Amino acid sequence: MIISASRRSDIPAFFGEWFVHRLQAGDVLVRNPMQPKQVSRISLTPDVVDAIVFWTKNPASFISCLPEIDRLGYSYYFLFTLTPYDAALEPGVEDKRFLIEVFKQLSRLIGPEKVVWRYDPVILSDFYTPAWHAASFRKLAEELSGYTERCIISFFDDYRKVRTRMRDIGYTMPDKVLMEEIAGMFADSATRNGMSLFTCSQDIDLSQHGIMHSSCIDSDFVARITGKQMSGRKKDSRQRIACGCVESRDIGSYNTCTHGCFYCYAVSSKAKASLARQHYDPFSPMLCDALKGDETITSARQ
Repeated sequence: MIISASRRSDIPAFFGEWFVHRLQAGDVLVRNPMQPKQVSRISLTPDVVDAIVFWTKNPASFISCLPEIDRLGYSYYFLFTLTPYDAALEPGVEDKRFLIEVFKQLSRLIGPEKVVWRYDPVILSDFYTPAWHAASFRKLAEELSGYTERCIISFFDDYRKVRTRMRDIGYTMPDKVLMEEIAGMFADSATRNGMSLFTCSQDIDLSQHGIMHSSCIDSDFVARITGKQMSGRKKDSRQRIACGCVESRDIGSYNTCTHGCFYCYAVSSKAKASLARQHYDPFSPMLCDALKGDETITSARQ
């Protein structure tokens, strides 16, 4: 079983202590976001967890947790999202110079193959032009050269729930020709800096630029970093059609991340996220949540 920690929240940035306590306890409770009275108990013991995939924009405080995770015997890698956007789009994210140094520190500690760079999402507007992205991607690629082997890109998804927040950005959705143009510029920078470039959840074929479809949770990649047999893993049917990720168990909770990114689908409002954070208990079996007594708890399929 692969544990996703997490598409729904930035666990390394905000909830590292809670996560380590759950590993030590050996299980976690996760509320079904669609059916709140349904709660799954997910085993986290090393004998059933093949790998942990950490999704984060800032693992600075989490780095101190890694020795304990290593001691407990878990394999893991990081999907580190690092974009050139400022507070206009990412008001709660740390300064990018600081995050570049955190990226390098993490890479030196666990190895560049286990720190995957995500340039996500590519947002286009009168300000965020293709040329702006090409220059920004090139600068970041040069900074991260030697500190990662793999970069995953994706273009902005026009989710209905984020349109109001994004309205003042004046974003536009690219057509196939423009996506190919941008991808070609990215591919050149990635190659020059020793990185393989992949797309995430994109229907478009960019193989002519050496960019292949990939998955953030990729069974072949997990097999390579863990040495475990991962063949035969099914696509995660809970993700978008174009998403190639294999099945995993996400242990996060929506509306708990306070980075405040305008384009984020996992937080409906900053107020909800701030309220949820008030209920954070690092010793709770649930993230920013607690049982109310009327739930049905079932053991999740491993």
